[in-house]
Amino acid sequence: MTSEQDDRAFRALTQKITRARGLVCDSYKDRCLRRRIAVRMRARGVHTFDEYGRLLEQDVREYDLLLDALTINVTKFFRNVETWRALEPRLTALWTARHGEVRVWSAGCASGEEPYTVAVALAETARRLGQETLLSRARVDATDIDRTSLERTRAAQYPEAAFTEMPRELVRRYFSAEVPRRPLPELQRIVRVLKHDLTSEPPPAPPYDLVVCRNVVIYFDRRMQERLFSLFADALAPGGVLLLGKVETLFGAARARLVLEEPRERIYRRAEAGA
Repeated sequence: MTSEQDDRAFRALTQKITRARGLVCDSYKDRCLRRRIAVRMRARGVHTFDEYGRLLEQDVREYDLLLDALTINVTKFFRNVETWRALEPRLTALWTARHGEVRVWSAGCASGEEPYTVAVALAETARRLGQETLLSRARVDATDIDRTSLERTRAAQYPEAAFTEMPRELVRRYFSAEVPRRPLPELQRIVRVLKHDLTSEPPPAPPYDLVVCRNVVIYFDRRMQERLFSLFADALAPGGVLLLGKVETLFGAARARLVLEEPRERIYRRAEAGA
């Protein structure tokens, strides 16, 4: 098969996926899409995009497995712990200003480690301030498009390997002793799990005081990245904070609306109203 024929077959396959499941494949980088589709092709023993397209027609269950492969995200609790340390004083300021009614959006939550990391950080903020009784006022919206990720987040059961970057005193304080570990009920009560497609849907319940979206935007093309940055800026309340992944850089129209406060940790703040 020539390179031109391969490209046509790839485009036909991605259009089929979009029509069947609504995933906007054109917004993803080609290299990323090809690599992850190839994982499923090898698993099913097919060698061309045309063959895989026919397989999808014959076995519609393969769509779910493919979507899992396309949206998979590896994460841990308190991944890059120095980032969470840098976020700590900002969470304290938000908590104090909102009297505990802090609203957080964890966009692209994978299997839930990130939103529950945020929940732990909020619980620690409340504990340091002697305001543990106010924790129930907080809310963390954990969203993803991937079915398996959402199921894992709702189940909230994690192997010991997920905690290798998390301070041990926090593991003991906020998770069950038995493995798989589960977050304590007071954390589970403030995390709300929602299906959401970043590429085509508005933010679930703005305004937010904190938006966390780490190592998700890098998988999209530049046009979609710019659109998502504007989406996050729109979703933030004045004074709200955006946390991106360390390899992600804000650009486009949103750059004029968000101030870079921590270059190394990719922490941005939306200007206060009237500022």
